[in-house]
This record gives sequence, C-alpha cells and structure tokens, in this order.
Amino acid sequence: MERVIEPFYSFLEERGFRGRVVSIQHLDDLQNEIESRHAQGFFDEELYQEVLSFFSFRPPEDLPLAASLIVIAVPRPQTRVSFTWKGKTLALTLPPTYVRYWETDKQNVTLISEWLSSKGFHTASAKLPKKLLAVRSGLSEYGRNNTTYVPGMGSFYQLIVFFSDLPCEEDDWQEPCMMDRCKDCRIWQAKCPTDAIMSDRFLLRAERCLVFHNERLPDYPFPDWIDLDCHNCLIGCMLCQKFCPENKDFLEWFEGNETFTHEETSLFLDGVSADRLPDATQVKLKRLGMPDLPGILPRNLEIFIGK
Repeated sequence: MERVIEPFYSFLEERGFRGRVVSIQHLDDLQNEIESRHAQGFFDEELYQEVLSFFSFRPPEDLPLAASLIVIAVPRPQTRVSFTWKGKTLALTLPPTYVRYWETDKQNVTLISEWLSSKGFHTASAKLPKKLLAVRSGLSEYGRNNTTYVPGMGSFYQLIVFFSDLPCEEDDWQEPCMMDRCKDCRIWQAKCPTDAIMSDRFLLRAERCLVFHNERLPDYPFPDWIDLDCHNCLIGCMLCQKFCPENKDFLEWFEGNETFTHEETSLFLDGVSADRLPDATQVKLKRLGMPDLPGILPRNLEIFIGK
C-alpha cells in the first residue's frame, strides 16, 4: 500500500495547518487518563459534569474499520468586537477560536475528509479531549497554564479531531509534557488573577479559571472571589497567554471588528433573545458565527460598561 501519511502532512502544511495521526487503540489511554483524574478528585464535580462528561471513547459505529485518531491544529486570530455606548466606543477582544468556531471546524473537516476520500479513506466525527490528544500525539506541548502550544502557532489555533480508517503508519504516542521554557517561568504567578494556576500541582484548577465562569449564562453569577477588574475579554481570558513568550509573535494578530450601535448594545444589556433582535443585528452575529452570544452578553458586557 502506498504511504499516505507523509503526503497527508504535506497537504496540511501547505495550508498552514499541522496534524498528527495516532492509533485508535489509544482511546483507552485517553479514557483512563480523564477518568483517573476525576476519580482522584482533580476535577471540580460541577465543572466535570458541565464540561468534560460529554466525551465518548467508543469507536464510531458509522466507521467500523476506524484505525486512527487524527488531530489537526488550524491557526486562528483574535477578533475585536466594538460596542457603542453613550457616545463612546468600547472595543473588546474575543480570543482565538470563539469566532466562527463550528464553521471553522465543519469547513476544515470537509476539506480534509475530501482529500482523504480521494485517497480511498473515510472519516467520522469524534467527541474526545482535544488538548490531551494533541499533547499525547506530539502535536503540541503543555504550558504551565495548561494551555497547549504548537510550534509556529503558539496558542493561537483551533484543534479539530476525528476518526479515520487511514492506517496509522507511525505512532508517536507519548507521555504528556510541559515545554522546557515553562519549568523556570513564573509569569503565570503574577498574571493569573484567580489563582487557577498552582505551584503545588501541574493540573489547572479549572473551576477557578475566569474562562469557565464568563462562558456561562447569566443564571450563574460571578463568585464573590472574582475581582471584576480582572476581566480582559468579552468572553474568555487572555492574560496567561498574552504575557507568554511563546505568543510574542502573534499578540497583534487580529482579524475583523464587528461594531454594534448604541441601540444594539442596549438590547444586549436588556437581555433580548437572539431571535427578537433586529435583522441587521442577527446578520452581524451570524458573521461572527456566534448566534448564542446574546445569552452571555448581558452580564459580561455590563462589567465593561460599568468600568
């Protein structure tokens, strides 16, 4: 059989992507790592049920000859979103991956699946721990902040994962590792405002991470221990990534700047649902690929308006 992995990697790199292919036999390794961490109490139970419990470690029924797991890193920029309020313009940041997340995933899965199909192979969707798979495959390495980094991309990328019947010609499965330069770095101590990154263990206390809290709906108020002044993005947080030396070449990479009028900002603050917003506003949300954004906006936006 003709070797396909090398041409496949070349196909990805021509588009600025990077990828790895590992054996489907490592499904058990991924499951055991997640479940053992859960059993040892490393995951806050509420966070586990809300964020991590949807993983499926079973081979896909629609691809009975699945042989491999494929993980791809696609470069992604930050995006600015501006809100007009009382004669002033408030420009806020959306970190990489938030804008058009599912569109990017679907578009590139289609692109890659078509290439594999032309070589006689098939793909199926996967619900797997993407960061863990990327690190285990050798595609990326952990930073001290538990964010993963890909050479030439820093942390400015989106991971795409799927099953395939593409044979795994070379399996580079490895132990999770942290970048060498992180071992003596203490930037995170000064920059993480919620003490989610700890000195006595590597695993992030994700239940304390600002990202976990400001991605939730307004039904979940911010805990009293979060200083509202630490908010730096409309959703998510960039503090530990912004000051990371691995990202120095990407910090000014922004694409797009959707602007909402005073009237639209007022509707967001009032909690008007997406389907009741003016057509022009819905078009802007569609361009961002974030139709559910209004559900999160009232609480998050109010913080910056108050500042």
